[in-house]
Amino acid sequence: MLGVHNWEKVDVVLSGINLGSNLGNSIWHSGTVAAAKQATLLELRGIALSMPATQDEPNFDMLKASVEKVLGILLKDPELKLVNVNFPDVEPRGLRWTRQSVRHYDGKVVPGEDPMGRKHFWFSVVPIEGTEEGTDRWAVEQGYVSMTPLRIDLTSARELAAAATRHPVE
Repeated sequence: MLGVHNWEKVDVVLSGINLGSNLGNSIWHSGTVAAAKQATLLELRGIALSMPATQDEPNFDMLKASVEKVLGILLKDPELKLVNVNFPDVEPRGLRWTRQSVRHYDGKVVPGEDPMGRKHFWFSVVPIEGTEEGTDRWAVEQGYVSMTPLRIDLTSARELAAAATRHPVE
């Protein structure tokens, strides 16, 4: 199947630049990150690139130097198999290696109706905790480009070992 799509000629998949940040918990449902993850499942490297969606047209020229720096680092390092990159909505102050921001939310489901009279539901989210320094969200809020190495295996080794000890199975 790989040969049919000429994947043997591919070294890395660049997904994006997506309009809409993929920070913290949002990487769970990000199509941009999913495309980069699929690359790693094909034994390729995947880099997801995103920037905030604003009411103004995106200013890709503002990001040009930062994109060149990011790709200059990431493309030269074959050990970095999967990386999520987020740009700020201002002229970047620099680059930061970050971890994923994981925050809890006080969310509500808000019912509504579209112009055609169809019911829909919006999820409103209000973070319970503040933004932690060193996270992807913190870096972007401070005007930095965030580079977060990710992994495909989401297994919690600690919880797996603890569960096996508490609940032995045959």
